Amino acid sequence: MTRQPATLVLRDGLELHGWAAGHLPESGVTQGEFVFNTALSGYQEILTDPSYFGQIVTFTYPHLGNYGVTAADDESRRTWCSGLVAREITATPSGWRAEGSLEDYLIAHGVPAIVGIDTRRLTRHLRDHGALPGAFGHADPSVVGESAARAQGTDGQDFVARVTAPEPFDAGHAGPRIVAIDYGIKRSMVRQLAERFRVTVVPATTSAADVLAREPEGVFLSNGPGDPAALGWHVEQIRALLGAVPIMGICLGHQLLAQALGAGTYKLPFGHHGSNHPVRDETTGRIEITAQNHNYAVDEGSMGSAVITHRNANDGVVEGLLDARQRCFSVQYHPEAAPGPHDARYLFERFENLVASGAVTL
Repeated sequence: MTRQPATLVLRDGLELHGWAAGHLPESGVTQGEFVFNTALSGYQEILTDPSYFGQIVTFTYPHLGNYGVTAADDESRRTWCSGLVAREITATPSGWRAEGSLEDYLIAHGVPAIVGIDTRRLTRHLRDHGALPGAFGHADPSVVGESAARAQGTDGQDFVARVTAPEPFDAGHAGPRIVAIDYGIKRSMVRQLAERFRVTVVPATTSAADVLAREPEGVFLSNGPGDPAALGWHVEQIRALLGAVPIMGICLGHQLLAQALGAGTYKLPFGHHGSNHPVRDETTGRIEITAQNHNYAVDEGSMGSAVITHRNANDGVVEGLLDARQRCFSVQYHPEAAPGPHDARYLFERFENLVASGAVTL
């Protein structure tokens, strides 16, 4: 395959050179916030995770596309990240489930990519300097540089309105009725909930009054993209649900629930993106290996009445909380784990028990 030369430029001036791959936009340039992901597999799930809206994902694993792609691995109705950075994309996939190649998938879904990049160098730079806005593309390097200088990060951005489902939909046919608020929900979350509940997924624009009008026995707050501090209206709706119904939150849902309980949030230097993050359960001392994807975290110094239940074993970041009085709990990581390990699947059972008994049992 003949590729066009391409340039990658971060807003702080770092410039790297590679080759254009995937979709080639007419402008020749793609903007976004660069982050790195340490997962060894699951590239398709990452591309279709709404939490990556507005971001360009650098994969630390050097060879992508080895096992191809299949529709069964899509986590939502479309791809959401702005672009992809890889050392190499395999031209010929080898996987018994494969329905096509990653390159063809990128082209079909309009995802620009750049390959031939020294992803080790780029990852070290992002680790040292934090997630950075920038641009890449096959346009003249000066044009890419000008675009990088104008690129915006995720700070202050409400991306939830861009990714939430336009209409409610149902999943599951047995068990208690719950409402899942879609801030960017993944299909694997819906599947886990549907195994235990009758689920109605509603758009993020649904008010607390409309949620309660559905008479749910529990409410689930999903993952999603952007800055939680920019989502004040959503925090107010969750605050109106506190005490009225059992609540579980994941990722952005965790951050929004924490704010509703009185906590603040802040941006991590380079976030947690990968499927191998150790988390310590503070109630048992047990270590879980978890899948994570977040740029923001809950401020431990503003927790209020909530109790910290989980911490990141690498850097001590708050990974879980509960408020027994308000009948709610949440985790920062992804127990549905797609991609990732299944150590934390028990949290869906905890929610099932909370809905049934009205009390959080650890």
